[in-house]
Amino acid sequence: MLTALPAALGQPSRTATAWWRDAVIYQVYVRSFLDSTGDGIGDLAGVRAGLPYLRKLGVDGIWLSPFYPSPQHDHGYDVADYRDVDPVYGDLAEFDLLMADAGRLGLKLLLDIVPNHCSSEHPWFAEALASGPGSAARTRFHFADGRGPDGAEPPNNWRAMFGGPAWSRITEADGSPGQWYLHLFTEQQPDLNWRNPEVGDSFEQVLRFWLDRGVDGFRIDVAAGLFKHPELPDSADPAADERARDSVNPLAWNQPEVHEVWRRWRAVCEEYAARDGNERLLVGEVSVPTAREHAEYVRPDELHQAFFFDLLSAPWDADAFRATITEAIRDIAGTGSTVTWVLNNHDQVRTVTRYAGEPGVEASGLGAARARAAALLMLALPGAAYVYQGEELGLPEVLDLPDDVLTDPIFHRTGSRKRIRDGCRVPLPWSGHASPFGFSQGAAGARPWLPQPEWFAEHATDRALADTRSFWHLYREGLQLRRSLPQLGEGSLRWLESPPQVLAMVRGDGLICAVNFGTEPVPAPVAGTPLLSSGPCPDGVLPGATAAWWTGDCPTP
Repeated sequence: MLTALPAALGQPSRTATAWWRDAVIYQVYVRSFLDSTGDGIGDLAGVRAGLPYLRKLGVDGIWLSPFYPSPQHDHGYDVADYRDVDPVYGDLAEFDLLMADAGRLGLKLLLDIVPNHCSSEHPWFAEALASGPGSAARTRFHFADGRGPDGAEPPNNWRAMFGGPAWSRITEADGSPGQWYLHLFTEQQPDLNWRNPEVGDSFEQVLRFWLDRGVDGFRIDVAAGLFKHPELPDSADPAADERARDSVNPLAWNQPEVHEVWRRWRAVCEEYAARDGNERLLVGEVSVPTAREHAEYVRPDELHQAFFFDLLSAPWDADAFRATITEAIRDIAGTGSTVTWVLNNHDQVRTVTRYAGEPGVEASGLGAARARAAALLMLALPGAAYVYQGEELGLPEVLDLPDDVLTDPIFHRTGSRKRIRDGCRVPLPWSGHASPFGFSQGAAGARPWLPQPEWFAEHATDRALADTRSFWHLYREGLQLRRSLPQLGEGSLRWLESPPQVLAMVRGDGLICAVNFGTEPVPAPVAGTPLLSSGPCPDGVLPGATAAWWTGDCPTP
């Protein structure tokens, strides 16, 4: 018996299907993808060299992490100039070559844009420091007098998501203790004041600068941020704000005015689309408590899509996955957008390690088996999907980086290794049996900016390509089928009644995807050999921690 979602859910709201609605985008963390110069740091020329590999994998496009001029306090998410390329990554001429090559290969190219904050080395901030209290330059940021008789206490009790107070005090030009400025991440990333119209006007020009160079859209960092409560009152629970990492402080997050920004940006994208028929995509990093609030960001005149992080954070449990998927399709697809599924990114513990559950389990293969099954499930869901680099290689998290190589500001602000992100950012292994594993192309023996463990050899790209049982081939075959089968991509979903810890769904007409979240084999929901499975899957049986796709006749609900 089939359990159907309401008929409108999971269905497109318009007849014309845009490329982004069911696209699979590969996230390139530029610094760790491929180094063309031998300095140990990935660059734009390295990305360009890797495009044929990504085309062969079968993705529809790439999203590049920030490559703008930056002092690299947060590896590019502290932007000093939004309209140029940091010399460590190349230059604008190299970017134009990358853009052209991506176009020739049929790959869309998205840029990461960071509108909530800039670098403390941005010219605007330097001007603000040089100007006095009350100056126009300071109104581009959140400067405020401190509390207490000497102004020695921060203006409010807010905490930074990377640890510590969200305010830093400056020394004025005359050497006296001065005002405080707000930074929800680090002191090197002052928050911009979006209530100043100059900020919005400047970012519109940034969008146009890159759209004129041919980009296909933008991934928007901290898309639920930007606006803060105009009175900057105290938070009810600042400790919870700091623990959350993605802020839960409603005074600094998810303010209603932010939606006007996305309407303005959407209008710019629509203007460019009207010229050539190619829709430019806005996809937001939206961290809000519920799918219903998430849906408010993807209304028809706002962002095209927003990452749905609830699948990433769901526990390995069939009921939890089913509830999460159902809620997303009901609330998000109902706006006319499509759900944008993710299992990982540059801020998260890698999927293989996260699904292992506890140290030592990973060696048994359970984490890898679950990660393979989750990947196949994600590719079967209606909507778009994003794949973080290295997930197609089954890379585990690097957990034993020594303290002296860690670069994450979370570690340096808190002194704790909890929630640090360096372990998922270690440069990719491409070939060979020893570091740099083909990552550095320009000079023999170049040392990557983060050390690669010896066991990376087991996950190198050359081995993955040669082994038809590898993660890489699972992703490639799944992507090929996703494009060739009309039941996949955008469309409807219906749930099958299934045993405990088994999730089974029907896509379109005649394709079933099932995942066994348990450890024991169960009867398969469809007779016959699977079209594709995440592990060995005998006829009539669905082993534990395995996903599979079948085609055939499906009963009506």
